[in-house]
Amino acid sequence: MGRDRPMVTVADRRDATRPDPTRTGGPAGGGPGRFVARVLRAAVVPVTLVAAIGLAGVALDRVYAGDLLTRLVTGAALGAVLVSVAARRLPSWQVAPLSVTVMLGATAWSVRLAAAHADLPGGFLDVTADAAGNAVPRLLTAMIPVEPAPDTVLVPVVAAWLAGLAGAEVALRAGRVLLGFLPATALYAGAVYVVGPNAQPAVGSSVVFAGLVALALAAGRPPGGDPAAGLPPAVRGPVRVRATVVSAAGVAVVVGSAALLGPALAGRIDDRPVDPRRYVPPPRVESLDENPLIRISGWALEPQQKLLDVSTRATGDGPTTIRLAVLSDYDGVTWRVGATYRTAGRVLPGGDPQASDTVRQEITVAGLTGRLLPAVATPRTVDGARVAYDPQTGTLIRPEGLTPGLTYTVTSARERLDANLLATADVPAGAQVARVLRVPDGTPERLRRLATHLAEENGAPYARAAAVEQFLAEHYRLVADAPSGHAYPNLEFFLFGPRGGGGQRGTSEQFAAAFAVLGRLTGLPTRVVVGFTARGDGPVRAADAYAWPEVLFAGVGWVPFDPRPRPDTAPRPVEDDFRPAPPSPPPSEVPEPTGTPPATPPAAAAPGPSTGERGGPPPLLVGFGAGALLLVGLVLAGLVGGRRAQTRARLGRGDPGTRVAGAWRHTTDALRLSGRSVGGDLSATEVADRAGRALTEDTGRAGGAGADPVGLAELAGLLNQAAFAPGTLTDAQADRARDVAVGYATALRAARPRWRRLLWSAHPGPLRWPR
Repeated sequence: MGRDRPMVTVADRRDATRPDPTRTGGPAGGGPGRFVARVLRAAVVPVTLVAAIGLAGVALDRVYAGDLLTRLVTGAALGAVLVSVAARRLPSWQVAPLSVTVMLGATAWSVRLAAAHADLPGGFLDVTADAAGNAVPRLLTAMIPVEPAPDTVLVPVVAAWLAGLAGAEVALRAGRVLLGFLPATALYAGAVYVVGPNAQPAVGSSVVFAGLVALALAAGRPPGGDPAAGLPPAVRGPVRVRATVVSAAGVAVVVGSAALLGPALAGRIDDRPVDPRRYVPPPRVESLDENPLIRISGWALEPQQKLLDVSTRATGDGPTTIRLAVLSDYDGVTWRVGATYRTAGRVLPGGDPQASDTVRQEITVAGLTGRLLPAVATPRTVDGARVAYDPQTGTLIRPEGLTPGLTYTVTSARERLDANLLATADVPAGAQVARVLRVPDGTPERLRRLATHLAEENGAPYARAAAVEQFLAEHYRLVADAPSGHAYPNLEFFLFGPRGGGGQRGTSEQFAAAFAVLGRLTGLPTRVVVGFTARGDGPVRAADAYAWPEVLFAGVGWVPFDPRPRPDTAPRPVEDDFRPAPPSPPPSEVPEPTGTPPATPPAAAAPGPSTGERGGPPPLLVGFGAGALLLVGLVLAGLVGGRRAQTRARLGRGDPGTRVAGAWRHTTDALRLSGRSVGGDLSATEVADRAGRALTEDTGRAGGAGADPVGLAELAGLLNQAAFAPGTLTDAQADRARDVAVGYATALRAARPRWRRLLWSAHPGPLRWPR
């Protein structure tokens, strides 16, 4: 009879415990209460899985504005788990395609909801395509708090859906609850890592996450105290032994891991987490946007060009100045914005000033190009355009660039300055303002003397700023045709150059840059701003563009100054104290006295032989002659040695940019040695053209072969590259500049007469000519 008795397997026991759908009284051996309990027990794992994935959204939402992201992530997790539960009777290979199809529809709905929340312009397909192509970089470069927009919610929503799909299939279909929570754990850890140091530690949500995993593990255990109780005696023993060994090994691994890793993890509790955003470069701008100051001279030459159309509504009275860019960094050659732009939403970060007016402008782009987005300081909301923002400078850009017809609306908080506080206000100091106090090396001595003179009788910071403003406004002329440039040589020529030769005249570029440099030399934190004057509603033209300096005062903020001369006022000559001292003439050019020497009585004739009777010159005259010749020889030798040392230093020392600048000075000195002026108001390209014509003229008279003028144009291009793109030149380019300069100087020297060639290397001019 024992042989005919059927064997009961584990599967048979599991099938026996399943409710019979043909019965209406609930599962076998139980009533409706037991059925409800089994349903609730079966629902624990899916519910905890959805909650765990939703916690990843909560952890990431700490750097988002509002709770839209948490709702979208939780909805994606719920949808993925429900699809897996509903398709549990389908083969596993059919569930994934079905779930991904549903995910596409749910993601499209999430993108549309986020676009409506962010009020983004454009069609649905365009917004979706832009979000799909830029989701990851914009998520890691967005400004905190991140606005829930299509490109900032797409990745979390898709990741939540995929985590829900993988977790439900492993935990529910395969019965591996712990492995099923692995995707949710990876998603939660990724959210915490992305947030990094930009929010408080996620201690509470991490504890809740661990509790959800423990609850799911407890609910996922099979019913019954002993899973081997129904097995035959011969199988029951080995199964229990194996389960005991596996459990003991697992406990040993957990305890050992805690003992080994616990102290190391506890020691890093106070460590600041790494910010992954630093590995993703923020949006960059072109050179014209990095230094829009150089565009002032071009706009001044086309004053009627329409750049913008503006409609303004403001509370309070005051000038409505539209700011394009704030330039805080100066290296002696170029002023730069130096901003770190982060993708921002409609609402920009930063608290409103204590005393401010609200200015709302609708701006339509006409002829303005680049990426910089004009706005009244300080912008608070932007509608109609996707922007990136630098909160330190308050500069806005549109990463896609400006296009004609682009219309956007900016609401700004225009500060109201309390003029009564300026007279006694101090200026901040320390590392926080070191950027706007830095004076680069190579400052001309005359600029330092002028700054010292202006600060001598003005001890208060505001008095020093007002003195610099008044000095520039009274002594210099504002013209539209002045060449662009604000490097040290340009500012020195603007401040001290001869009036008849183009000096002491410039655009607002030179006025603002000179004020900022002189202010820093007197201890004032300064910066340069480029913008436009808006005259009510209507067009903003190129003539409305100008640059102005600003000074930072403690307790007041950034205060603008206008060093431009007032209309219809003639500038006064610069005092002689600030004029360059005339160079000392060489020994051979000492002027003879112009007065008539007083008459002296003739010396009495001494007895003795006459001069003709001595047979040679007196010994004293011979000594004087020999000494004079020796002195002249030493002077010539010193001049030749100094010139050679100067040439070696120019062409062979320093970085490639310094060597290119030295090659240019070697070329212009050769042009001066040939008897021609360089022209302080000419650009490098114009000087190269003049030098080429001079060489052609001289070699034509001499009948020799001249150097290739194209080499001079190439040298001028390398000089401009060194000035406007420092750090990009190579050693090969510096060597090429040296060869062009040496070849030009050699050819020009060869065209001189013989006696001029002999004096070429000893001429003292290059040692004393100003740079």
